[in-house]
Amino acid sequence: MKLNCVHFYSFTHFVNLKILPKILNTVVPIIVSDAEIKSLSETLYKLDHNRATASELVIDPQTLISSSETGSRNDHSSRPMFKQVSSTLLSKPTYKALLNLLDNYRRVTGEVEDVPSQEVQEQDTFLQQTMNTDVGRELYNFLHSKGVYSSQSEFIQDLKMMWFGLYSRSSGKLDSSGFEHIFVGEIKGGKVSGFHNWLQFYLNEKQGLLNYYSHSFNGPWSTYPDVFGMQFEWDGYFKEVGSAIIGCSPEFDLAIYSLCYITRPGKKCYVSLGGQTLGIQTYTWDNSSYGDGKKYIASAYPATP
Repeated sequence: MKLNCVHFYSFTHFVNLKILPKILNTVVPIIVSDAEIKSLSETLYKLDHNRATASELVIDPQTLISSSETGSRNDHSSRPMFKQVSSTLLSKPTYKALLNLLDNYRRVTGEVEDVPSQEVQEQDTFLQQTMNTDVGRELYNFLHSKGVYSSQSEFIQDLKMMWFGLYSRSSGKLDSSGFEHIFVGEIKGGKVSGFHNWLQFYLNEKQGLLNYYSHSFNGPWSTYPDVFGMQFEWDGYFKEVGSAIIGCSPEFDLAIYSLCYITRPGKKCYVSLGGQTLGIQTYTWDNSSYGDGKKYIASAYPATP
């Protein structure tokens, strides 16, 4: 459908502007100010009741290196990064739902991902559990107020496609998704790609599959969540800087990355956590799409120096 300016003016008198993008089969930018993003992220931070406490999570960062040393591959830390994670914390509904998802993926790009019905159900459970929290509900309410989603079910379905929809990073095979890249991590070109979730780091370190080397960034927060940029080896593959929000709940991780991706896709998004500004970098996957031209999430992570 082609509309000139006069036709468009007349047309909008008879059409609800919230459904206009679907009629024109286009994706209209969402108007959200930088101040609104900072305000909402601060609210989400305060609502993250499932974040770790100092007694539930104990870490041992050890050696801080300069940004010029991150590629040296030197192991400066003789002990694991994570000393203690409470079983009580891991038994919370959103934590359990996330943990059930982390073993569902083939980490090497170029290998097709099979998604049996049980794994689809695990995806649905994780998303629904996040929406059962104050963090998930607050994010939905904000986006609903902006006319982005008309119902919670529409929001959940879009999150499912955005995060779990498969696309190809190698050889034209459906081998990747935003969730796999960000929460689980992948191996591409002989290196670790993605891997920005602290629970995945903890589990692999506990299993002896991950060797923590050092960190090149430690955020200004004195309580959880905190932000680190870490160097590590994952089952023989090196990550030069793997940044993650440490000690936040799974719903907070999902919400803060989703907020930035939906409102600032492919850009750096500035959020506020406990009065401190943090940059979140997101990337869109531009080689395929879903729905009416929507783009899958390619990556999102804390932009550490």
